[in-house]
Amino acid sequence: MARIDLGVGPIEYEDTGGTGTPVVLLHGLVQDGSVWRDVVELLGEEFRCLVPTLPYGCHRIPLKPGAEVTPTGMARLIGEFADALKLGDDAVFVENDAGRLQQLAAERPDRVGRMVIAGCEAFDNYPPRAGGKMLDAAARVPGGIAFLVRTLSVRALRRVPGTGYAVMAHRPVPHDLIDRWLKPLRTDPAARGVLVRYLRSAHKSEMMEAADALRTYDRPALVVWGRQDAMMPPAHGRRLAELLPKGRLVELDECRTLIPLDRPDGLAAAIREFVAAT
Repeated sequence: MARIDLGVGPIEYEDTGGTGTPVVLLHGLVQDGSVWRDVVELLGEEFRCLVPTLPYGCHRIPLKPGAEVTPTGMARLIGEFADALKLGDDAVFVENDAGRLQQLAAERPDRVGRMVIAGCEAFDNYPPRAGGKMLDAAARVPGGIAFLVRTLSVRALRRVPGTGYAVMAHRPVPHDLIDRWLKPLRTDPAARGVLVRYLRSAHKSEMMEAADALRTYDRPALVVWGRQDAMMPPAHGRRLAELLPKGRLVELDECRTLIPLDRPDGLAAAIREFVAAT
């Protein structure tokens, strides 16, 4: 893992190197960059994969005091990350689960040369159904996030239908990934504090405003969605593809929100075809 010092503090990221097209892979809340491991392997040496671990609670390096950890601040952080690495117009930004890439493209369309929205928060689904609303509710109660993390640390409880990671994936999320993601939240009060501040600062209007701005995003865009997604409505994927001037849609079967885990093959193929076509 490499590190880069940004406005909020040091950020860890994986860089596969090489001279291929840069692909920035962005994860969601209560995860880290390891959610992309199968996609990175499939993209291989053809692409230079850049996978930051964003400060969504599962980061392992403390942030600077006073760091902005709002959704808007995280969108700008993605842009700052790309600026610091001097990524050009050929870079492809791919986001799963969260909606910060949409906010960045709305605010800085010149920064996002090509965009893939893969099963993300959008429109009024913010915080998203089921798992997202449970996380948001926990952040509103003192000690709620700590209790939720302790609950999810019990492996048997991770498979309860309609809750936590179980609602996000068509297949069971591997225990080694969940153990990795939860460790900072389980052991570091500061990491829990970052997640709480982020969740409490989120406003539904932010995503609606971003969607409005995407109507004028005239760069190549791909929307990838799981047909069985219970948290991010498949209708939102179709709607995003329609409103983006150069948008197109790929829908995948046996797939929910965590597309990089459910269908890494389909997502990697879609990214490869998108890059070749644009």
